Amino acid sequence: MLNASKSMSILSGACPYLARTGLSALEGMTARGLSTSAAGQARCSVCPGHTGQSALLAKASECPVVGPSIRAQDAAASKHAIPASCPFAKSDAVAASSSTPAERASSGAATAVPKQQQQAASAGPASHGSREATFDYEGMYQAKLAKKHADKSYRYFNNINRLAQRYPQAHTANAANIVTVWCSNDYLGQSKNPVVTDAMKMALDTYGAGAGGTRNIAGNSALHLRLEAELAQLHRKEAALVFSSCFVANDATISTLCSALPDCVIFSDKMNHASMIQGIRNSRARKHVFDHNDLAHLEQLLAQYPRSTPKMIAFESVYSMSGTVGRIPEICALARKYGAITFLDEVHAVGMYGPHGAGVAEHYDYEASLHAAPGQRIAGSVLDQVDIVTGTLGKAFGIVGGYIAASSSLVDMVRSYAPGFIFTTSLPPPINAGAVASIQYLHASQRERFLQQTHTRELKADLADAGIPVVPNPSHIVPVLVGDAERAKMASDMLLAKHNIYVQSINYPTVPVGEERLRITPSPGHDGFMRARLVAALDSVWSTLGLRRTADWARDGGRCGVGESRAHSELHVGWKRGVEHVWEDHQLKQAHDAELARKGGVPIKPAIPETVQQVISATMA
Repeated sequence: MLNASKSMSILSGACPYLARTGLSALEGMTARGLSTSAAGQARCSVCPGHTGQSALLAKASECPVVGPSIRAQDAAASKHAIPASCPFAKSDAVAASSSTPAERASSGAATAVPKQQQQAASAGPASHGSREATFDYEGMYQAKLAKKHADKSYRYFNNINRLAQRYPQAHTANAANIVTVWCSNDYLGQSKNPVVTDAMKMALDTYGAGAGGTRNIAGNSALHLRLEAELAQLHRKEAALVFSSCFVANDATISTLCSALPDCVIFSDKMNHASMIQGIRNSRARKHVFDHNDLAHLEQLLAQYPRSTPKMIAFESVYSMSGTVGRIPEICALARKYGAITFLDEVHAVGMYGPHGAGVAEHYDYEASLHAAPGQRIAGSVLDQVDIVTGTLGKAFGIVGGYIAASSSLVDMVRSYAPGFIFTTSLPPPINAGAVASIQYLHASQRERFLQQTHTRELKADLADAGIPVVPNPSHIVPVLVGDAERAKMASDMLLAKHNIYVQSINYPTVPVGEERLRITPSPGHDGFMRARLVAALDSVWSTLGLRRTADWARDGGRCGVGESRAHSELHVGWKRGVEHVWEDHQLKQAHDAELARKGGVPIKPAIPETVQQVISATMA
């Protein structure tokens, strides 16, 4: 008895389940016997007189180590172990064996343990001295890559080295091979603006190259605070917070906020960026995906929940691969009606829209924003109705990094809880300085926005005349539809190899299968000569590869708005009904006249920085 007591003491000390049971009780359990099969002692709750499972075995079945083994033995022995005198248990066993897996799952019945798991559980600890083969990790990697190659979605990175003094030109791996870049997200050429680069050089000489740590540990500087103040002022919000990228900003903000809101429900546009989708996944909140820019579908989903339920509507202002524009005022109105907050991604709009470059939300109230004092809240404006704005410093502003702008309490909450902000090295001083300079420059200058929008309009018109299929939209993005991954890459390769023009092909998962495209982004520096060369090159490639033109898509019923009626495409492109461009004619004229006055009547030409004008002119000659 002493040895049994000692064994029970050791067992209870090793097992967290048995440790909850007193030693005397364990001895009592053991005394009542332990069957080698749990099924052999099956308890029937409706038949008196049956012995039932031993108490110790019942306790052991709860153990995560031996429990699976016991249940596996139960499953194997159940057909033979049911007492013949128990009609209730026998009928239950017959019903369970004849039901489908789906029926058993829906009834709450336990599913059978996979054979591999049964063997692992019954065998006990693995013997690493055996000759069992390890998992083929490299084989798995290669199989995943083979799948990408097979469906033609494997991505090849071109070696493109943009030349600061020959914007928008670059050289390939061969420095003598000069190409014209037509797909950069450095939309306004700010990465090469001397105002920006001079500020970065000064910060580099003064503060060094690195940040020195996280914001909490030696990585918080006056330049960080200045940058966040500039961003808050730009978006007329109480506060802003800077992240290492806008992917991180979106992921960290959505996941942190929506995991903290009790029973939060997220409503996400079907075409939202991967960073927002990742944040939604990481939040583990309930989500609904509404059709792109479909207000009726969004309202139908919102109406399922009471106003008291926390909700977030996540959407974008400019969708980068289609150029379509989110219906910001209408979505804000639905948010107010159903008690939701709005999360607006302005990544592809900041610097590009509005009289000061705050994005599409600012552009809706162009005149009011133009005349309001910097940072002043404009009550009732579209921008004022948006709860959370996210943006990037890495596109129109020409640097790198991401941010959010919102109320001071929301920003402080994210600052205090978001791992993506807390546990990463902060942006280096030169980056902060360059971003501040770029934001300030574009707050005052309309020149770059005027030229970029003008060049976009001219290119879209020329492509339409050539029958090249452009996905219709009111923004600065020029998506040229190909509709096949392999042929889209062939078109991109041919443009580069034969015409010295770089336009990257876009395929799944960035766009749906069957909607592969070339994505063109005109800049202030693309002049008429470059545009004529691009249109001619595209026309040649389309003829050589036999790609479908706009009329061909129309005969097939259209796709992505190409070859479809304007009334149909307007359901998805966003912006104001019946208005073709976000930048309307009278706004472009105002921007043009303002720049003429600011520059003393100097004509607006492609925005090559004045300080390097002579160098570039000599080089291009």
